[in-house]
Amino acid sequence: MLSRNFRLQKVGNLNWLQKNYNFSQIAFSIDELVVLNVSRGEYDEEKFFEHVRLLNEECFIPIAAGGGIRTLNQARKLLRSGADKITVNTLIAEAPDIICQIAEEFGEQCVVASIDVKKVENTFTIWTENGFCRQKKNLEQWLDRVFKLPVGELYLNSIDQDGTGHGYMMELLDYIPPTVSIPVILAGGAGNHHHLSVGLNDPRIDAVATAHLFNFVGDGLEKARSKLFTEGFNLAKWDAQKAKDLKESVN
Repeated sequence: MLSRNFRLQKVGNLNWLQKNYNFSQIAFSIDELVVLNVSRGEYDEEKFFEHVRLLNEECFIPIAAGGGIRTLNQARKLLRSGADKITVNTLIAEAPDIICQIAEEFGEQCVVASIDVKKVENTFTIWTENGFCRQKKNLEQWLDRVFKLPVGELYLNSIDQDGTGHGYMMELLDYIPPTVSIPVILAGGAGNHHHLSVGLNDPRIDAVATAHLFNFVGDGLEKARSKLFTEGFNLAKWDAQKAKDLKESVN
């Protein structure tokens, strides 16, 4: 699926994804893959876990996965399917105790708190259930709740900018207290390397996410990372040929 302002459009299934994207090569252009189950209707957890397992076989980078996780046992199954981290969103509103259980069993570094934000009448509102349920608390109040939970990262996503390719909503960062020590990932709106650069230049965030460059721009991820290198960003750099040679020698 691809998304624009949380309106979904199907572009293909897992077979299509594997056919059109070389994940072993894409892994050299990203540091982590975020996989979110945004299914609407009946939730097929086993199918989702299987997709994560198949992706993990091809993509040798950390995978943060979530969407529809409501129990500790589901979190266990997702991690055993190959996910390195569990992304939680609706659980923050409905069952924060489950988040505590996941963190207690697997560690806080394993839990990513995802927040979907939409501007309504000049107020940043919080939405859960894939953007269908508006919470009563505003962004500032929601962040206060999240930072009291045992989470290792914050994934902050703008519904307004989602899928537009028009750039991040940087003003969201104004609501993050300067005392916050966990990594912050900004998502929603990146359409070119300049948007990534603007985000990474802001000291309040630690990473930037993009689906637009993945879905629409062929080798956009590779080119964007290359330009970020030339601008002096301190990013991990791998030798793809050496990795290929090593893989072939092992096989």
